[in-house]
Amino acid sequence: MFWKSPYALLVVATFIWGGNFVIGRAISDQIPPYTLSFLRWSLAFLVLLPFTWKKIRTDYHEWIRQLPIIMILSITGIAGFNTLLYVALQYTTSINASFMNSSTPILISMLSVWILREGIEKQQVIGTILSFAGVLFIVSKGDLHTLQTLSFNLGDIIMILAVLTWALYSVLTKKYGKRLPGGSTFIMSILVGVVMLFPFSIWELYYTDASITWTASSLSAILYVGVLASIIAFYAWNTAVIQIGPAKAANYLNLIPVFAATFAILFINEKMAWYQVIGGAFVIIGVALSTKKQKQKPLPITEHQKGKAI
Repeated sequence: MFWKSPYALLVVATFIWGGNFVIGRAISDQIPPYTLSFLRWSLAFLVLLPFTWKKIRTDYHEWIRQLPIIMILSITGIAGFNTLLYVALQYTTSINASFMNSSTPILISMLSVWILREGIEKQQVIGTILSFAGVLFIVSKGDLHTLQTLSFNLGDIIMILAVLTWALYSVLTKKYGKRLPGGSTFIMSILVGVVMLFPFSIWELYYTDASITWTASSLSAILYVGVLASIIAFYAWNTAVIQIGPAKAANYLNLIPVFAATFAILFINEKMAWYQVIGGAFVIIGVALSTKKQKQKPLPITEHQKGKAI
C-alpha cells in the first residue's frame, strides 16, 4: 500500500506543507506570527489528546526521563521552525526566504555527517545539486542575474535560523526517534511547544499593535495548519525520516515550492510560468535520483567509523 512507503509519506508531507506556505502568506494580515503558531499547535494538541491519552499515561515515566530530548525537539520542530518562518516573512521577500529554505537539504546532509556519522552516496549529492538548482531557477524566475540583487536584512537572518532549526530537528528525529515512546512523544513535544509559545502570543497580542481578525478564511487557515500541517504532515515526515534517514528525506523538501506554486495557480489565479515548469522538472528529477537505490553501500567517512552509522 502506498501509505506504507516512506517516499509516498514524504510526498504527502511536502504537499501539505506547500499549502502551509501559501496559507501563511494569505492570512499574514489577519493572524500575527507567534499567535498563529500558538493556535496551530494548541489545536493539534486538542485533536490528538483523546487518541493518545492512554498512551501518555503508560509512557509517563519514560517521557519524563527523556524530557531534555523532548524539549530540544519542541524548540526546533514545534516552536521553532514555523514561528521563525512566519516572523521572517514579515521582514523579507518571499524570493529571499524561498532561496534560503532550499538550502535545508544541504544543511541536513552536513548535520547527518557530523551528528549521525552517515556517509553520503554520489547520486545523493548529484540529486541534491539538481533539486537545489531547480529551486534556484524557480526563485530567480529563470534569470540567475537577479540573485545578485538579493539583500540580507533581519528577516533573512531569522530565516537562516529557521532553516537551521528544521535541519537540526530532522537529524535529531533520526537519532532519537527509536529511543522515545512512539505513541506519546509527538504530542508531548507539542505540549512543551505550546507552553513555550504562549507567553510570546500574549506579548504579541497585548503589548504590540498586532490583533486577530476572525473571518471564515482565518478559521479555515487555523484548521488547515492545526490538523493537516501539524499532525498529518508531521506524522508522515517523522515516520519516513526514521525509516530512510534525514539526508535522503531532505531532498523532498524541495518539492514544497513546486506544490506551493501549484496551489497559488489553483486558488489565487496565478499563471504557470515557464521557469516554474523547468525548475520543477529539475526538482522532481533530483528527488527521484537521490532516492534511487544503489547496490553498493554508502561509503563511510573514515575506516574506523564503519558500523557506527544509524
